[in-house]
Amino acid sequence: MVKIVADTTSGLPREMMKSLNIPLIPQIVIFGEESFRDDTELDTAAFLSKLKASKELPKTAAPPPALYNPIFTEAKKQHESVVVVAPSAKVSGTVRAAIVAAQDFPDVDVRVVDSLSVAGNLASLVLLADEWATSGLDADTIVNRLNDWIGRGRLYFLVSTLEYLQKGGRIGGAKALIGKMLQVKPILCVREGQVEPFEQQRTKKRALARLIEIVEDQCPKSLEAHLCVMQADAMAEAEELVADLKSRMKLTAIPIYELPPAIVVHGGPGVLAVGFFVH
Repeated sequence: MVKIVADTTSGLPREMMKSLNIPLIPQIVIFGEESFRDDTELDTAAFLSKLKASKELPKTAAPPPALYNPIFTEAKKQHESVVVVAPSAKVSGTVRAAIVAAQDFPDVDVRVVDSLSVAGNLASLVLLADEWATSGLDADTIVNRLNDWIGRGRLYFLVSTLEYLQKGGRIGGAKALIGKMLQVKPILCVREGQVEPFEQQRTKKRALARLIEIVEDQCPKSLEAHLCVMQADAMAEAEELVADLKSRMKLTAIPIYELPPAIVVHGGPGVLAVGFFVH
């Protein structure tokens, strides 16, 4: 058997992970001298309240490697392989933390997969990996399938301001937008694991309309595309976007994932995103 391990950057609900028996590793959010796990100590609503009241921008840290130890210990007892489906190593230290933890378990078959993504697309990969593991596929097959899917992932998002990405150091190639494009609403994407500019629009309304056009142009009209919407402090807009996309894409279900604190630190409140996989 293969045990799939996820983390909170996927945005997967804790209740769902418990029912699927998928361990969910937290990220660490730091406000000044205080640090919080974002699985049990700080959810997105509480984080947003603290963020709006804080004079300085919080920071994030990858999970300590020791958090993986109980999972790897149990896998050793059960003679299980472990596949850790992790957020992009270019925006998070989670891949490194899992690799360091695995070094203390040389007799456990641990695979750490860099998803080159975050949030909804990472959630889709975790759920697919769990389906494959439940159906009895071995670790080699699961990792090979994940790597195939990873290359087909597309993730586009809008932010209310580039301030958080800039201060958090996660802005990647979008640095070029700072300063000269203050009045423009950028559409950003995750490309090869880091944040890059996709294009700019003059207004938020136009940027949102363009986001819909991008989905129509690129996303297959199939449940196999695993189209999803992500939001932080923008649920009403996310629900409108889902209703519009359901109609345009002829889909009956498009999940909405709430972005976790460790991502909102860098994107800020008001983030709206779409993720999917091409054929």
